Amino acid sequence: MTETSALVILIAAIFTNNILLTNFLGMCSFIACSRQINTSIGLGTAVTFVMTCTTAINYLIYHHVLAPYNLTHLSFIVFIAVIAGFVQFVEMFVERFSPKLYFALGIFLPLITVNCAILGASLFMVIRNYHFWQSAAFGFGGGLGWMVAIVLMAGLRQKMRYSSVPKPFEGVAIAMILTCVIAMAFMGFAGMVAIQ
Repeated sequence: MTETSALVILIAAIFTNNILLTNFLGMCSFIACSRQINTSIGLGTAVTFVMTCTTAINYLIYHHVLAPYNLTHLSFIVFIAVIAGFVQFVEMFVERFSPKLYFALGIFLPLITVNCAILGASLFMVIRNYHFWQSAAFGFGGGLGWMVAIVLMAGLRQKMRYSSVPKPFEGVAIAMILTCVIAMAFMGFAGMVAIQ
């Protein structure tokens, strides 16, 4: 069996195996922060940065500390600790250099720590037995895919403000319907490339 290249994993993580639209990981901040395009771009950039860096860091920790010393049973705790520490760094950076974005994201910036898509990327990296560059590509592609999905949702939700939505479908209901439609649209990429 041939090894999947990092570029293929990157493209698949964005389109065919989008962590949000195929695994539905990271839905809470996706639904809550997809009302404005600027906020969505800011949160998507933060998620992409955190997912890329923490997947790479967690790869190194897993393969150079946990696995050699037979401590793989601690991987969940270690992965979450790395993610929490890194998100704290990103939160301080955004607060210092972009206060407007910091206040727009509000509580959802520190909640990146518990965004299951970020933890999912680290766990998929272990389950799929990726090497370092494959893991970094998957983290970056997963973050970009999450950002593409939230920006698409924000654009659609802004357009929905000018539409007459039936009362029972207002709010979260229409957001969930839009998410399903976006997920079905991304299924059109399924024949392009897939990763295991």
